[in-house]
Amino acid sequence: MNEKKALVTGSSRGIGRAIALTLARDGCKVLVHCAGNTAKAEETKALIESAGGKAEIIKADLCDTAETKLLAAKAADCDILVLNASLQYRNRWDKITLEECYNQLNCNFVSSLLLIQSAAEHMKQSGWGRIITIGSVQEAKPHPDMLVYSASKAAQTNMVKSLSVQLAPYGITVNNVAPGVIYTDRNVEALSDPEYAKKVTGSIPAGFYGEPEDCTGIVSLLCSDKGRYITGQSIYVDGGKSAQ
Repeated sequence: MNEKKALVTGSSRGIGRAIALTLARDGCKVLVHCAGNTAKAEETKALIESAGGKAEIIKADLCDTAETKLLAAKAADCDILVLNASLQYRNRWDKITLEECYNQLNCNFVSSLLLIQSAAEHMKQSGWGRIITIGSVQEAKPHPDMLVYSASKAAQTNMVKSLSVQLAPYGITVNNVAPGVIYTDRNVEALSDPEYAKKVTGSIPAGFYGEPEDCTGIVSLLCSDKGRYITGQSIYVDGGKSAQ
């Protein structure tokens, strides 16, 4: 993947950072995206560059469609899109506010559509492109207090299936990678409760929760020429949780 340009949204930390580092090692120039924490993005950039890779920081709040459109214009020449950024609120279904709903839908679904619309023309002209959305095991096992989050991830994967058929003739693959319980800073507080952690691991056939690096191998494959015949798929990386 030498000389390929990749945008990884939400790559200042967690799964996004692990993917950005992997794609950089694979030879891509990586656009490290953050919503606001530039310091964390600088850390990711430094890690990439210290390993001999190339990186650039790009900032945009994906809850704001105007900012997303600006990001889309700046990243229109990307060969690889990894749409990892997401937002989730824990709230009972009957207590969800419109603001919570719109923010999650804009970040988790609308931003993906806008970024794909922008980059697809360059990919078509190149005759090569890779689009990967990062979904969630909640597509199969929705959390009762994350209704909008799980619904937005399912909508994103439905979009993947539709676009994979429409973009395949241009040499563009479109896939979804759906992580299960991954130990990132988003989950640290919840998993610090021993009883809750025991309940969570008990729900995973493998018996443990994953690390961000567990998500990188399949993304690397899907972005490479070795993954050229894989498209329209949703691949779970979840220790077997979705299979139950």
